[in-house]
Amino acid sequence: MSKDYSSYISDTAHQLQPSGIRKFFDLAAGMKGVISLGVGEPDFITPWNIREATLLSIEEGFTSYTANAGLLELREEISIYLQKRFAVNYDPKNQIIVTVGASQALDLAFRAIINPGDEVLIVEPAFVSYAPLVFMAGGRPIAISTSPENDFKVTAEQIENAITEKTKAILLCSPNNPTGSTLNKAELTEIAKIVEKYDLIMVSDEIYAELTYDETFTSFAAIEGMYDRTILINGFSKGFAMTGWRLGFIAAPAELVQVMLKIHQYTVMCAPHMLQLGAIEALRNTYDEVENMKRSYLRRRNYMVQRLNQIGLDCHTPGGAFYVFPSIRATGLSSEQFAEELLIQEKVAVVPGNVFGESGEGYIRCSYATSMEQLQEALKRIQRFIETKGIYGKQTSKKMPEDSLL
Repeated sequence: MSKDYSSYISDTAHQLQPSGIRKFFDLAAGMKGVISLGVGEPDFITPWNIREATLLSIEEGFTSYTANAGLLELREEISIYLQKRFAVNYDPKNQIIVTVGASQALDLAFRAIINPGDEVLIVEPAFVSYAPLVFMAGGRPIAISTSPENDFKVTAEQIENAITEKTKAILLCSPNNPTGSTLNKAELTEIAKIVEKYDLIMVSDEIYAELTYDETFTSFAAIEGMYDRTILINGFSKGFAMTGWRLGFIAAPAELVQVMLKIHQYTVMCAPHMLQLGAIEALRNTYDEVENMKRSYLRRRNYMVQRLNQIGLDCHTPGGAFYVFPSIRATGLSSEQFAEELLIQEKVAVVPGNVFGESGEGYIRCSYATSMEQLQEALKRIQRFIETKGIYGKQTSKKMPEDSLL
């Protein structure tokens, strides 16, 4: 008889739910011929110059620990990058930490600022790890729902209405995962007024900053008065096609960075030495590649949005990232039903919107970080699937030739 371990498991761990995204990845993994629009990572291989610099560093023996905060040389390059790209200035010696992905950076931020019972406002639909990270740090995640009527953008009024005496911070991701919605400078400035009025901290997840299409990206830390109130989270995964490298960074006021660094020292020590050297190369010599990837994503975004609307699934145009978030309400199916039936019937994997919060119900997330050929085939299958539900043509009365959308 196997041992019962339930009495050994912490209450916090017991209450955590498995990732809803992983459920559908696992289902798809056991099937042949599946086209996955579920994975939130670039389909591009990390540019060769980055890989080459990393391989060379291993050959040269750079396999030791680095400083806990990361190589000073890399922190200097991050500082230059943030100044040149986003007009924010951070001292590489005491205001930047190199982390094991942006996810660890978020974990450090929450553990550094949250006391038991503190509330953190999270704009939903939201990435699946946000609320659990707040919860594990002892805080209470408070959802603020957005809708397609406002392109899934949160307003300052919505934020102010959600604030209580226990509110400590706001977590904002722009461009957003899963909706792709992107806040412009004017919209961020209105939110900044609320942050200042209620003396809050902004945890700004800017991992998709390089993938902003229609407007110039604005870092929240660059908004007047917000530099001292912002914990900026970013990394190399999305813009530089380096997801498996697990390299991110935090930039924040020195007092906050020193607290986060203490936690970092006791948990992961430092990010891998050789990968940090690859990241230096990424920041110095890869912008042409980044721009090429961005142009490819933009073309795919335009195709996806037009095709989804054409076949009967309402879809707003996302301003950034590499996701579309179409409504599937016209099918009469729930998000999970739609995703499961689509996978079984047509072998297309998408992520049900409800895993990103209650306001995501009635939607699915589709990643367009895959080849155009795969996207074309996936949309043919989705069209075939929804035609079986009898909704084709509700959004448009005329079939458009597919070639006209490329």
